[in-house]
Amino acid sequence: MEVHLITLLFFRSRSLRVSLGCFTLLLMSFGPVMAQTTPDPNSGALSVITGVDVPSVYFFRGIRQETEPKFTMFPYADGGIALFSGSGAIKSASLNFGVWNSLHTGSSGSDGPGQIHYEEDFYSTLTLGFARGITLGTTFTAYTSPNQIFNTVQEISFRVASATRFAPYGLVAFELSGQADAGTNEGTYAEFGIAPSWPLAGSPVSLAIPVKVGLSLNDYYENASGDEKFGYLDVGALVTVPITKIPSRFGSWNVHGGANFMRFGETTKLANKGDAGQVIVSGGIGMSY
Repeated sequence: MEVHLITLLFFRSRSLRVSLGCFTLLLMSFGPVMAQTTPDPNSGALSVITGVDVPSVYFFRGIRQETEPKFTMFPYADGGIALFSGSGAIKSASLNFGVWNSLHTGSSGSDGPGQIHYEEDFYSTLTLGFARGITLGTTFTAYTSPNQIFNTVQEISFRVASATRFAPYGLVAFELSGQADAGTNEGTYAEFGIAPSWPLAGSPVSLAIPVKVGLSLNDYYENASGDEKFGYLDVGALVTVPITKIPSRFGSWNVHGGANFMRFGETTKLANKGDAGQVIVSGGIGMSY
């Protein structure tokens, strides 16, 4: 089964209630979206992606999740099923199930409520593939807090992406219950971005430059003055290095790291101690099979 993992940021995107105290985005698709450096050892209908990321501070959609960060870790796992592949209007269909965790030793974890497990998210995604590398993904996610800093948030989102040179995408997410901004109304969020990537000097090492903007379509970035439409602008750089010494029968492994700069709107600025911007560095290890 040919499955591609595109790291658009340094941690996976999801929705949650704010704890003032946030990429790796996983995209599963079928068809060639980037050059393969080794043959795919998995020719079946099942796939697995797992890994751990470590950021300097945790932001979600421009909203700071840690007042005083120390060590933060994002372990995750995703299982995929190839449901269909054909030559009609719908070229492919896949179903994914996953879990994403955030573990903290800072103010949102062991130094705050006393329990390190700040967040655990469960999601499922149905992805349809069309001609010219266009995909449509529908995701339902339940975002929970084992240490009870925020209430459970449920969200459904729709994402359209294109496997072209600049990898453009657009996403709209609807909060079904709970609010990511700790506001009074369920909100609607929109995100638009690109994630071009290149091999470095003909090597298997790749460089990606993800850029995205987050907006409130309705009550997503609420503050005392109302709903702020502009949430944030995020520009990053990510280097991914494959671990070639591990035999392919054990999956495709990589280490990755980089940095990104976030520019905030009025609501997200308040959530970031009044700072207009923030630099985040991150690194991690991942495996896909």
